[in-house]
Amino acid sequence: MENLNRKDRLQAVEAMLPAALHHPLVMQSLQMCLLEDLAMVADFNTLLPEFVQGDVTSVATLKLDASLRGKISAKAQGVVAGLDVAAAIFALVEPKIEFVSHCSDGNLVAAGTLLAEVSGPGAALLTAERAALNFLGRMSGIATLTRQFVDTVVNTQAVILDTRKTAPGLRLFDKYAVRMGGGQNHRMGLYDMVLIKDNHIDGAGSITAAVARVREKFGDQYPIEVEVKNLAELDESLKLAPDRIMLDNMSLEIMRQAVMLATGRVPLEASGNVNLQTVRAIAETGVDFISVGALTHSAPVFDISMRLQ
Repeated sequence: MENLNRKDRLQAVEAMLPAALHHPLVMQSLQMCLLEDLAMVADFNTLLPEFVQGDVTSVATLKLDASLRGKISAKAQGVVAGLDVAAAIFALVEPKIEFVSHCSDGNLVAAGTLLAEVSGPGAALLTAERAALNFLGRMSGIATLTRQFVDTVVNTQAVILDTRKTAPGLRLFDKYAVRMGGGQNHRMGLYDMVLIKDNHIDGAGSITAAVARVREKFGDQYPIEVEVKNLAELDESLKLAPDRIMLDNMSLEIMRQAVMLATGRVPLEASGNVNLQTVRAIAETGVDFISVGALTHSAPVFDISMRLQ
């Protein structure tokens, strides 16, 4: 890979990623996170030795020809996600770096588990370290929290969903991590599903009017979900037969009544006030889906370290 031009090199790095992350925005995010650290580097045409010149500490303390080996380990129990992303970061900095995974995304690991080993030019290894661990730690944190929610609702029919409350520029990474934790993705963006929320309803005049306008413009091109706040709005929505109805911040008792009204007609999604203390009771109302913004906006970073050998 070290002899490839910029375009071919980026394509080779992208090929290292899971298919779900083969997207121009992903490669842009990986490059951007490195450019944040290496402000003097204008682009990725530059290879070693010039590339690591942006890491003033490593270039000063290590000989350019020094070869180092590091072990990346979990410091807590959790679910791993982002190993291939970390490998791609190292490869972007220096194609000669060898990254060997010792587990797979989606694996539950104990504290102290060896996740991966890296070896290669020492300065490049340390230049890529923090960016790689940032992705691996964030994604594993999301996967770990997702698994906790999934385990909490086990033996119910409820499916745990994420939301669009992701870090700007990192949505594909965040949603991939949710899947590695056993959750499922809600819509990826504003382009792949219609979600009629309160402001749309207020702007259109009613739920009925909003749904009618969507169908007039798009027909059945996109699935339609309608957000409702009470049983009256639920009744109105059920008559329109959308693909899903979101129960927004309803009490457990109202949700139970909603399930009785909607069973066999339209799948229901619960949203609002969902945490690890409340999610089991929400699932036991009989809803089909539970969306949890906290999966991606409040997941603690998974503690991971890299130590040289």
